Amino acid sequence: MQMRKLGNQGLMVSEMGLGCMGMSEYYGSFDDRESIATIHHAIDLGINFLDTADIYGPFTNEQLVRKAIRDRRDQVVVATKFGNVRTSDGQFLGVSGKPDYVRSACDASLQRLAIDTIDLYYQHRVDPTIPIEETIGAMAELVQQGKVRYLGMSEAAPATIRRAQAVHPISALQTEYSLWSRDPEDEILPTVRELGIGFVAYSPLGRGFLSGAITKPEDLDPTDFRSQSPRFQGENFYKNLQLVEQVKAIAAQKSVTPSQLALAWLLAQGKDIVPIPGTKRRKYLRENADGADVTLTPEDLQRIEVVAPKEIAVGERYAPRHMSSVISKRIQK
Repeated sequence: MQMRKLGNQGLMVSEMGLGCMGMSEYYGSFDDRESIATIHHAIDLGINFLDTADIYGPFTNEQLVRKAIRDRRDQVVVATKFGNVRTSDGQFLGVSGKPDYVRSACDASLQRLAIDTIDLYYQHRVDPTIPIEETIGAMAELVQQGKVRYLGMSEAAPATIRRAQAVHPISALQTEYSLWSRDPEDEILPTVRELGIGFVAYSPLGRGFLSGAITKPEDLDPTDFRSQSPRFQGENFYKNLQLVEQVKAIAAQKSVTPSQLALAWLLAQGKDIVPIPGTKRRKYLRENADGADVTLTPEDLQRIEVVAPKEIAVGERYAPRHMSSVISKRIQK
């Protein structure tokens, strides 16, 4: 696994990370023992970049990561997030960027992870009611105190990113990016590249849809949050399946899996991009990791562009109640 640079502050991570969210919530049933084995296998394969957040579980995913890395801390880069406020029973209370909350959330994450320093600390969602300068200022204090090494943001608009960068260097911006979510190409990628900020692509396999393993809505566990996602519902599901079939055809001709093709495409979009496919099983982890070894020719990339142009996906990325907190051009304080 090769290494890539995120930002200009010195953060180096494996060219592909591991999203840990689904190990504790959202994607149906889970098995802690297999999840820990998956994290260990990732480290053995050279994947050192682990992505979690305080709300996953809620709160239990950080504890799971703690168990997996307790004797491997020096081999991993731990990224976690704050900003989405939840109760222990899972209720969402909104988004907070208040400085006091930033500080308390960081201390809680450090305790759950049982580490002294968070390698990359993201603001998970931007709080439109709090000036970004105040939130990033509080995060910068955490760096000064040695509790955090590098700062990141997630689902932030270009103007907000610029204001944040003026307060303290931002090493990474995390946003959904894949063959069926190419919105970042319009404004986000140009902005972070201008500012020297790395880009972390979450849901690089379209929440598993681009893997080709989901062929009908009934394939999803009833508790799976994707069943509530517009792209996985009704007519949208079958229209989006047409894209997957075309991706599968190109992958077959390359003798790779659809997942490997989709990840190779992302890696080919720039050396500053690091996808973090999530999985809770070792067999899928190895398949994803092998995507880093797939070479796409200019002809391959052109064929992919034809079948997966911008805005090819049908339906919003999230249900309406969640879309309000993702990238927004609304005026922030």
